[in-house]
Amino acid sequence: MGKRDAARGRISPLAVIGWVGAGALLGGAFLAALGGLNQTVYGASNFVERYLSAIADDDLATAATTPGVALDAKALDALGLPTDVSTAMLRSGIVDAGPADVRIVDDVAHDDGTHSVTVSYRIDTAIAETTFEVKPIEPLYGVLNRWAFAESPLAIIDVTAAHSPQFTVGDLTLDTRATKPEDELANFTQTTPYLAIAPAAYEFEYDSQLLQAPHVIAVAEPGVRGAVTVDAQPTQAFVDRVQAQLDLYLAGCTEQQVLNPTDCPFGIDIDDRILSDPVWSIVASPTVTLTAGETAFEMPATAGTAHISVEVQSLFDGEISTLEEDRGFTVALDARIKPDGSIAVQLK
Repeated sequence: MGKRDAARGRISPLAVIGWVGAGALLGGAFLAALGGLNQTVYGASNFVERYLSAIADDDLATAATTPGVALDAKALDALGLPTDVSTAMLRSGIVDAGPADVRIVDDVAHDDGTHSVTVSYRIDTAIAETTFEVKPIEPLYGVLNRWAFAESPLAIIDVTAAHSPQFTVGDLTLDTRATKPEDELANFTQTTPYLAIAPAAYEFEYDSQLLQAPHVIAVAEPGVRGAVTVDAQPTQAFVDRVQAQLDLYLAGCTEQQVLNPTDCPFGIDIDDRILSDPVWSIVASPTVTLTAGETAFEMPATAGTAHISVEVQSLFDGEISTLEEDRGFTVALDARIKPDGSIAVQLK
């Protein structure tokens, strides 16, 4: 090999230094880029923002599976909740209004690696501010930050379904008896806890042929236990059906051609001799009104009027005449909806 060829085979020290310097620059740029990603895309603040965005987008499946959101058996017990507490509300189509105008107010890093991320947001027209505690978990690919909520942001909503076990939230109808023991299934009013994604607003209501509850908005705050009552009241169709049953019952009473129809609210005692079968008719049926009681919808003692027509003979002078007389009476009753949808009416 000639001197020229030998020179070509040797690597210049300057070249080595250049390559090392370039590698160091590239490594530094990579580390800088990695650090930037960990501060922004993979930062604690961005983690919280993604959770809130999932709620706003009605992607509750993503929100519910965000690390640190789910509650284990130990956490449920600490909150006084059963392990089978309902998760039915942790789905899309439930939220009435999610967080909007989200803004990071503060992100405080602690010595143990946790962060306190304070966020301002709007739920419908109300402005709120929440501090989320966030902790680091195993990094992605060993280098990219990953986070979890140190305290679950799930809310608990105790739903009281008054006078009907069912209620509607969003596009979902739920039955508060789903996890109840058998001895509580017949209760006229049911209260059941539900886990709910927070922060968010939920609209509760109930509307059926027989019962209707006004719409109620409940705002679920992260980590807070709240309550809402869905107060179902009889519709006009319910009242009409009870009225029809009452009228039918009274009509049956008028078919009894006796002075005191059996198990009926009206009757008469006459000292004269009865010469014809008594004929009863209803002049004015009690008007049904229903209000919720402890165990059923109740109609208080309500006045009605019956009329009797009967031929009588005076025991004093033998005079024969026709007695025509209105007789006032009252009726009180309870009304319940049976499992098959029919109405059970019980006179009191």
